[in-house]
Amino acid sequence: MGDIREPLRELTECGLPQALEVMGERWSFMILRASFNGLHHFEEFLSELGIARNILSNRLAKLVEHGILRRDPCADDKRKIEYRLTDKGFDLLPAMVALRQWGQKYGAEVVENPVLVDDRDRLPIGPTSILSHDGRILGAGDLYLVDRSNLGVRADGTKAEPKTELGLGDVVDIASARKAKTAA
Repeated sequence: MGDIREPLRELTECGLPQALEVMGERWSFMILRASFNGLHHFEEFLSELGIARNILSNRLAKLVEHGILRRDPCADDKRKIEYRLTDKGFDLLPAMVALRQWGQKYGAEVVENPVLVDDRDRLPIGPTSILSHDGRILGAGDLYLVDRSNLGVRADGTKAEPKTELGLGDVVDIASARKAKTAA
């Protein structure tokens, strides 16, 4: 992945160790999955997940502390608390989908039901992919590490200009990208 490597011993120079510090164990992911599925109350998490009360309490507190969930008073009973996903929590959805797809591909033979689909067409979502700044699907061989001072400097010395970022609802033509890749 290039001529330089990440400083692997330096845990503060990379987002992965920081993310794993917050999310790096099973119950945090199961609580997050339950939140994406509409659970909000301590007792719901407790009964649906089959998690011990003390572990649930600890994990919820950690997710709140790190801004992934927030505690809100329940609308119909102010004495009760609801746990709601924050924007930071919602931003974990692509990672959750990627892990789910990886588990389906390499895990036990599981027939997914219900199936995760897109709201408009109600067809299964495509594979989670790494996209370039302009929407090209990238594989491991397309990734390269560079010093920040060399961002946009191509191997031949020319300068690349960033394209407009992709947004929600933008369409990436996967079939054309695959054809172009095989033709190259």
